[in-house]
Amino acid sequence: MEVNIKDVVVPGDVAVEIMKSSEKERVILGPGLRRDCDRVLVTKAGVLKRRKPAIFYVDSYQKRYVPNRGENVVGIVTQKAGDIYRVDIGAGELASLSYLAFEGATKKNRPDIVVGDVIFAKLLVASKGMEPELICVDSHGKKGKLGVLSPDGMLFDCSLSLARKLLHPSCQLLTLLAKEQAYEIAIGMNGKIWMKARSVHETIAACNAILAAENTPPAEMPALCSSIARNLLRIS
Repeated sequence: MEVNIKDVVVPGDVAVEIMKSSEKERVILGPGLRRDCDRVLVTKAGVLKRRKPAIFYVDSYQKRYVPNRGENVVGIVTQKAGDIYRVDIGAGELASLSYLAFEGATKKNRPDIVVGDVIFAKLLVASKGMEPELICVDSHGKKGKLGVLSPDGMLFDCSLSLARKLLHPSCQLLTLLAKEQAYEIAIGMNGKIWMKARSVHETIAACNAILAAENTPPAEMPALCSSIARNLLRIS
């Protein structure tokens, strides 16, 4: 079956609009799409979407994360094996993280990481048949917002579609929430979110607002954030 952008798709459908776009510009196929000779096939059920300039993907409700190179993820350090840390990012296998993958790290100056730490990192290697590899620096060797997250924050899981929704430029939830309370947040494309507010009550309230946003229309986002703020006033 031939499908276009915003259509509900199932595995085996042919994405005609992507094929037409590839004749005019360079396109990037994201999760849920695969090139087969001169065709682009859908590999999972969901909604076919496009992100400018020419990035196509299938937006589907799922919790099992498939690593993609270049994506930022939140993970938990589960073990140390020599000079390598093993990190659970919610994928089919653990990801590896070298102690040298941090800003300024050397053999004598190693990062202070222990089992149980929460890491915000970028996928350097993510190919079928290869172990995912993480780094905590950008292309200039700077950590930016990557690295070990504070143990005072709260880590929780959400669907992959909600994580993409929160990271989309058109989503106003995080901006609206910041008007009601101060917080820090790290959102991973793997459906893991770390959050820290001024108190435990505020952190839990903000986490509940984010989870509730999955089924909340954009027009109702301000009311959702105001409701969270009123509940916090009652508690305090």
